[in-house]
Amino acid sequence: MSDDIEDMGPVDYLVVEFPGNRLTGEAFPLLIDLVDRGIVHILDLRFVQKDADGTVTALELTELDGEGNSFGLSVFEGASSELLGQEDLDEAGNALQPGNAAAILVYENRWAAPFARALRRSGAQMVASGRIPVQALLASLDAEGDAEGGPLPQ
Repeated sequence: MSDDIEDMGPVDYLVVEFPGNRLTGEAFPLLIDLVDRGIVHILDLRFVQKDADGTVTALELTELDGEGNSFGLSVFEGASSELLGQEDLDEAGNALQPGNAAAILVYENRWAAPFARALRRSGAQMVASGRIPVQALLASLDAEGDAEGGPLPQ
C-alpha cells in the first residue's frame, strides 16, 4: 500500500453547493471524461443536503433528483476510499445554506503524479497548498481595471 501512495499524485477535495438542491448534471459528463482520460482518479464522491432546519443528510446517487436520475454517475456507485466519514459530511453540510445540496469530491491529480514522485524521491515535501477561486481572480482583475481607469478588455 505504501508503494501505491508513493506513486500517487496530489489529492484534492471540492465541496460544490447546488442552490435549491438543483443538480442539472451538466458538469458530470465532464468529470467522467477527466476520469476516462486518466487526468483524475475519483477517491470519493458523496452528496449531502441541508434541510431548512439545518439537518445535514447524506444522499445516495439515486436520490439526486426526484426522478431517480444519477446523471450518469452510476459508474461511481459503491466506489469509495472511505476517506470521507460522517464528520466530513457534517462539516461540508455546515458550509451550505439551508435548502441546498452539495457534492463532495476527493480526487487524485493523476496528471501530476510523475512530478510528485520525482519531488518525493529528491526528498522534497509539500509544505503548503491552496486554491484561488475564480470569483477572487475576477474581483482582483476588476479592481485592477478600476485602478487603471477602466474595465479590463474581454
